[in-house]
Order: sequence, then structure tokens, then C-alpha cells
Amino acid sequence: MKKFASVKYNLAMLLFGSNGIVASHIGLSSYEIVLWRTFIGALLMAAIFKLSHGQACFWREKRQFAFLIGSGVAMAASWMFLFEAYRHIGVSLSSLLYYCGPVIVMALSPLLFQEKLTRNKVLGFLAVIGGVLLINGQIVPEQGSQWGIFCGLMSAATYALLIICNKKANRITGLENAMLQMSISFLAVLLFTLLRQGHLTRPDHLDLLPLLLLGVLNTGGGGFLYFSSLNQLPTQTAAVCGYLELVSAVVFAAILLHEALSPLQIFGALLIIGGAMFGECCKTKPSPTGRTVPAKTAVQGATATTPAEK
Repeated sequence: MKKFASVKYNLAMLLFGSNGIVASHIGLSSYEIVLWRTFIGALLMAAIFKLSHGQACFWREKRQFAFLIGSGVAMAASWMFLFEAYRHIGVSLSSLLYYCGPVIVMALSPLLFQEKLTRNKVLGFLAVIGGVLLINGQIVPEQGSQWGIFCGLMSAATYALLIICNKKANRITGLENAMLQMSISFLAVLLFTLLRQGHLTRPDHLDLLPLLLLGVLNTGGGGFLYFSSLNQLPTQTAAVCGYLELVSAVVFAAILLHEALSPLQIFGALLIIGGAMFGECCKTKPSPTGRTVPAKTAVQGATATTPAEK
């Protein structure tokens, strides 16, 4: 049973890691891709929640729900920045920058959550910063690359905000958390799209298949696999295996999109992955039941703190 849960969890990470590959075949703007993804994802999350006989409790937790709204809006912003970064600096570099979000939270945890900043966490944070500097310093100055770097860094910053808000909403968890966040994200992107262009763009027929893959398989299917295996894995296993998403995103981009990293960028990538894993593993603690509340986001897949940010 545990082995089967591990297979499902790793498969979810691989699906999440292929998001950038699927998005590269969609001709819509970044925010329109996120709009359709959140729309499809919200419908699927609601259907899964209903079929699993979930009981909503958010209406009893008004303060928690307010933080969850902030988390959903931050998710929308993070995804829009990330998908925009994909277009300008590629999937590999964008994913590596995006994964700095949880490390930002780790660095701020003494101020925000009164958590002790240990020597291991500091070393992990410094390794990630060094990796980011190596990666950005090796990007060839081209038109759009600076904007792409900015979007990648903003995706990390807004992802960090997502994690922080979600930690504050720790009484609304699991599928309910994911369903509400996805729905709020959809509404936020819908409002942004209408304010920006005043109408919704109808997807081209060539975009329909990758949009459905992104929404149904990667978001809905990945979310289901993630949640159905979450509570059956030890904390350290979930934390370490969670980085399969980042590694797979880089590998998929190299194989399928022919994105090449320079030797220094590869070293920077190793610093980011290693530093993030080092900091994450030194802070995870088993729950009293021996189960986990692993550091992973729910619908998108990325290390964080409570389920349902992804």
C-alpha cells in the first residue's frame, strides 16, 4: 500500500513538472493560459471534493478563509508570472527561480512564525542565493530576458506569499483547501483578464488539446494523485520526493524543448535544488501520529508547508 502511494505521489510530481512543456504548445497569453487552467482545475477539484463526500467547513473559519483568499490570489499571480517567465527565459530557468519561493519563506520564518533559524537553514538559504546568482549571471542579455528574470523572481515572491497565507489558514486543509484556492485563483485571473482586455479570448482549436491536458491531467489528475497518496507517506519521503517536480521540469525542458544550461548554470541548479532540500529536510518533523503534513503544495506541486498551494 505504501509502495503504491509512493508511485502515485511520484507520478503527480512528474505531471506537475511537465506543466511548462504543455504550456509551450499553447498560443494564448500567459494569463489566459492560467485562466483556463484554473477554470478547469476548479471544476475538477469541486467534482473530486463532492465525490469524496467532503464536508466544507470554511464558513465557520472566517479569519482562516480570509487568509485563504489571499493565498488564492497569490497563486493566481504566481502562476501568471511563472507562465510569462516560461516564454522569455525557458522552462528550466523559470522553474529554478520559482522554487526559490519556499526558501524565501524559510528565511522569513523567524519573523513570521517564530521558528528558529538554524545553521543548516542558513547554509541552505545561502546555497540557493548563490545558485540564483550563478544562473542569472549566465543568461545572455537578449530582448525580453530581463523581463523574464523579473517574472521568474516575482513568481517566487508571490509563491512565498501563497505559502505564508496558506500557513495562516491551517484549519482549512486537504481537498477543501485546494478546491477553494483554485476557485479563488480563477476569479482573480478572470477579473485581471477582463480589466486588462475587456473580453475573453476564445482558444484556437490547436490550443484545446494542450489546455485540456494542462487542466484535466496535470491539474485535476495530478491533484487527485497527490491527495490520495499524501497521508500514506513519511514526512521525509514526501519532502525529498517533492523535488522530483523541479528536477523533472529541468530534464523535460532539456529533452523536449532542447533548452541547454551552461556548466555554471548547471552548478547553480544543483545549488538551488541541494540548498532547498537541505533546508526543507532539516525543518520537517513527524507528526505525533507518525504521519505527515508534508511540505508540498496541492494542485501545482512545489515544496511548501501545507497541502493545497499547488
